[in-house]
Amino acid sequence: MNGLTLVGIAVVVLVLAYVFYGRWLVKTWGIDESARTPAYRFEDGKDFVPASKFTVFSHQFNSITGAGPVTGPIIAAMFGWLPAFLWLLIGGVFFGAVQDFTALYASVKNDGKSMGLIIERYIGKTGRKLFLLFCWLFTLLVIAAFADILANTFNGFNADASLNTPGAAAASISMIYIFVAMAFGIFLRYSKALELQKFIVGIMLVIAMLWLGIMNPMYFDANKWRYVVFAYCFVASVLPMWLLKQPRDYLSVFLLLGMIFGGAIGIVVANPEIQMPAFVGFSVKGQPLFPILFITIACGAVSGFHSLVSSGTSSKSISNERDMLTVGYGAMLVEVLLGVVSLVIACSAAQGGGLPTGTPFQIFGRAIGGFFSMFGLPAEISVCVITMCVSALAMTTIDSVARIGRMSLQEFFAGSEGNILVKIICNNYVATFITLAFAYALCLAGYASIWPLFGAANQLLSALVLTSLAVFLRVTGRKGFMLYVPMTFMFVATMSALIISVYNIFVKLSAGNFVFMVDGLQLIIALALMTLAVLVVSNCLKELFGKVRNNPATASA
Repeated sequence: MNGLTLVGIAVVVLVLAYVFYGRWLVKTWGIDESARTPAYRFEDGKDFVPASKFTVFSHQFNSITGAGPVTGPIIAAMFGWLPAFLWLLIGGVFFGAVQDFTALYASVKNDGKSMGLIIERYIGKTGRKLFLLFCWLFTLLVIAAFADILANTFNGFNADASLNTPGAAAASISMIYIFVAMAFGIFLRYSKALELQKFIVGIMLVIAMLWLGIMNPMYFDANKWRYVVFAYCFVASVLPMWLLKQPRDYLSVFLLLGMIFGGAIGIVVANPEIQMPAFVGFSVKGQPLFPILFITIACGAVSGFHSLVSSGTSSKSISNERDMLTVGYGAMLVEVLLGVVSLVIACSAAQGGGLPTGTPFQIFGRAIGGFFSMFGLPAEISVCVITMCVSALAMTTIDSVARIGRMSLQEFFAGSEGNILVKIICNNYVATFITLAFAYALCLAGYASIWPLFGAANQLLSALVLTSLAVFLRVTGRKGFMLYVPMTFMFVATMSALIISVYNIFVKLSAGNFVFMVDGLQLIIALALMTLAVLVVSNCLKELFGKVRNNPATASA
């Protein structure tokens, strides 16, 4: 099997899925192109800001496309390329894209409300409280994991104290990006430039930033970058969407799409052979294929975090309901393609039936850099550009998660603002600080320690969201059977993975290898997430399979 064939199959499947299945969902549930969206009805210049379809797509794609589509498929290749390839396509088309689109659809149809408030409307206040607490704990894991990834990516020094120029250059570009994005945001908001003009200006700015950052690398160690990343998260959480998030995502999408395009073109030109076996076994290195495969590949197949972006930020910028298919369903399919490209690149670089040594980022970066070199780009420049692209994946996720974490905490206390302490906690700056403080404590354990729990919690969140959305569809008189299999499968798979994780922690405890700040903290969060998940699902199932009550939401929908 060669890589070009796999990418070709993936492209055909994804295009057909968008044209037929995606449009069938739109037709089944219905949209109103003449309706005034929440972005217009509640425009406040901060969270509710109308934007063009490409701008919202850029935000959605950049926010959901974290490190997962690169790391997950490459790690999962240990089971063979076939299981990973099938899960990317099946999960992406019928699980992930459906979840992302439905969450966006439900939010736009409910005044741009987040998933927590949607749950309150259709399930009840108890379900909302439980879900929001789950979401807040989950955002802590995401921020901690990705902050550590970024800090180590930007680290200007290797383990032997030599200079890490690609990381330092990527850091420099990222810092320049922040300030240029703010200036570009002012340009987008107050100029009357056409979309083509904005596109040309954006391309020119990206090229200029890449050149300036590569010429002026910033050599700081990982600890200093950890402080900088958390400071950036704080700023991104409290600034208006139009000033930083939207323009940054607009500019970053050129890098990410360019990386996917470059990888795809490299595969077309090189037509590499897959050097990994199609299937290795149902258990590899002591890890069972079920449920580990479905936890390892999250982003790229289905990710609960995506629903928080769809309902938390993107729904507040949709200008027309017809844009929801492209933003919700389409962005996920592009992410699936990135996952397939990552899988093909890693498996084509395998040696002796095993993956190359190094982290997934290093494997991916070396291979893509080699492809770019075929077009005459110097190897050192290629590595810097790819490192920047990979770091952009994490940065455009972490700033969205910081904002969503702050909003989840505020919404958890909504309705109790009469209490002076609650009023202080719900302040944008205080809520952001509390969220980031807890995330920083988790970050100290390191990315490798956090990632397994993050992956399981992320997939469990998708099960909760799919179940809640099935309730929304039923209560509002819409067909929701297409969500039943995904929500059941994800709940069983993720609860199984969490049980395995808890069991492994107790094994370490009995062996005397238990470290409280690493294992103990993860055990507490794992048990809390499992308890909250069971409570949320039980509340949802009562509504899903019980008698439809006289819910005011039914009439308004």
